[in-house]
Amino acid sequence: MCGNYKCEVRVGETAKKLLQQALDKLPDNATVEEAMERLLFLAKIEQGLAEADAGSTLSHEDVRKRLDL
Repeated sequence: MCGNYKCEVRVGETAKKLLQQALDKLPDNATVEEAMERLLFLAKIEQGLAEADAGSTLSHEDVRKRLDL
C-alpha cells in the first residue's frame, strides 16, 4: 500500500524508462518527497489508462448519478 492508495509496481524496461524520465525532469534541488509525489502521480495515470483499456470506466451519466448531480 502507498498511503491510502493501492500501488502496483511494474517491473520491466518500460517501468524503468518511465522512472528515469520522471527523475530526469525533476529539478536538481527536488526533494525526495517531490520525487515520490511525481512518481505516484505518474503511477496513477498509468493505472487509469490500464483500467480504461480494460473497459473499467464509468460514463459521464453514471458519474452524475453517483454524485447525485
